Amino acid sequence: MQLLFSVNFQLVRMVYMSTNESTDVILIGAGIMSATIGSLLKELAPEWNITVFEKLKHSGEESSNEWNNAGTGHAALCELNYTKEQSDGSIDISKAVNVNEQFQVSKQFWTYLVNSRKITNPQEFIMPLPHISFVHRPDDVTFLKKRYETMSEHPLFQGMEYSDDPEKLKEWIPLMMKNRSPEEPVAATKMETGTDVNFGALTRKLFDRLQSDNVNVRYNHEVESMRQNSDGTWSLKVRNHNSGDAESHKARFVFIGAGGGSLHLLQKAGIPEGRGIGGFPVSGQFMVCKNPDVVEQHYAKVYGKAPVGAPPMSVPHLDTRYIDNQRTLLFGPFAGFSPKFLKTGSLLDLFTSIRMGNVLTMLSAGAKEMGLTKYLIGQVMQSKEQRMEALREFIPDAKSEDWELVVSGQRVQVIKDTEEGGKGTLQFGTEVVTAADGSIAALLGASPGASTAVQVMLEVLESCFPRHIEEWTPKIKEMVPSYGLSLSDHPELIDEIQKEADEMLELKKKEPVMH
Repeated sequence: MQLLFSVNFQLVRMVYMSTNESTDVILIGAGIMSATIGSLLKELAPEWNITVFEKLKHSGEESSNEWNNAGTGHAALCELNYTKEQSDGSIDISKAVNVNEQFQVSKQFWTYLVNSRKITNPQEFIMPLPHISFVHRPDDVTFLKKRYETMSEHPLFQGMEYSDDPEKLKEWIPLMMKNRSPEEPVAATKMETGTDVNFGALTRKLFDRLQSDNVNVRYNHEVESMRQNSDGTWSLKVRNHNSGDAESHKARFVFIGAGGGSLHLLQKAGIPEGRGIGGFPVSGQFMVCKNPDVVEQHYAKVYGKAPVGAPPMSVPHLDTRYIDNQRTLLFGPFAGFSPKFLKTGSLLDLFTSIRMGNVLTMLSAGAKEMGLTKYLIGQVMQSKEQRMEALREFIPDAKSEDWELVVSGQRVQVIKDTEEGGKGTLQFGTEVVTAADGSIAALLGASPGASTAVQVMLEVLESCFPRHIEEWTPKIKEMVPSYGLSLSDHPELIDEIQKEADEMLELKKKEPVMH
């Protein structure tokens, strides 16, 4: 009896110790955003305890995964949707400048991590690759020429080349120019400083480093609910899928970086700033080339213009990718629809996200976005041959047997009421929702997402830890030399930063690697 009592007491004690844990910071989701904010905090406040909860078995398995992420290293070098033609014919490049500035911040932080040996072998996650914009209609050729003239004058886009000469384009994009009608008007711009970024590999590298720095990363753990305590801390109920047990965890600060799962968690947090926000899921699909002879004929990321009426996330692009140490060729995206908010989510995700606080916003968005709904239905109904016809605008003699369809990741576009767009406005971008007391923050939305992770996470730290920022600033400047400055206003920094990134990240121009 005494032995039984002793055993039961020990079991109760073990359960108590393992299910009532306190920490300084909890990160929800093991994607690139949590990896980034965790890495920043480990540099800025190494004494803080950090715990990460991920419901899947590994890091970087959802939106950050290389098969679920375009990996463009969005720097606005080739994405035509970041530059708009105004009514007077001028080209507004302000969004392109902003996106490029943010990507430069990411590159600086990665450079610091490699330089300080926090991570190694940068070519496992970033490779140099030209970024090209391509058009093949008269009006688009005129637009691209004006875009080039405007962008090439800006210090961030120095070195951009333009050509409407078919012979020059055959040098840049031989696969795309092969057997193209000589009567077709074509033009392209090229930036040699583009990159291909494997955010899945980068995420895994960062989490490996975090775990070696005593960050407690718990896979197969799903956050089921959370509430704020009277002292401002947060208590989370977490389901351990290995044992089936429910655990209780407490933290001073919580970051929700769960991709499409962030909206539900934000709703469970119940903060006023999260009310009235909805989400609309969009899935992506890509055509992948299986023929190595075709893959070797293309060496660039080439972005075109989205069809009239298509949403920004549907900009077609033909990309060289480096995945699993092998060159691959992808074309897309083709939009799809699933009510899931995550690739591994539930078919009920969309319906369970509708609450009293956002139902009118969601209904308004549904009424306003009938065009998007019609577009998505059309995309879902496409046959392979119809997708091949879209591909042939890029590769005129593309053969169906060389390509297969793969399902990419899920993205949840934010829906909210705005002054500019009114009730139920669909947002195409990345958004952060932060509680007024700075105790919790959630990342929502999609592209440019991962490419701007460092800038976005620095903004989270500024919002949530204002009392620490002055103390942290010297270290932040060590990691990100341009911190607090606009590179557009300090062009002398651009070459300096680029030179160091080229050296540390091994981005010096080189011949294509054939596999």
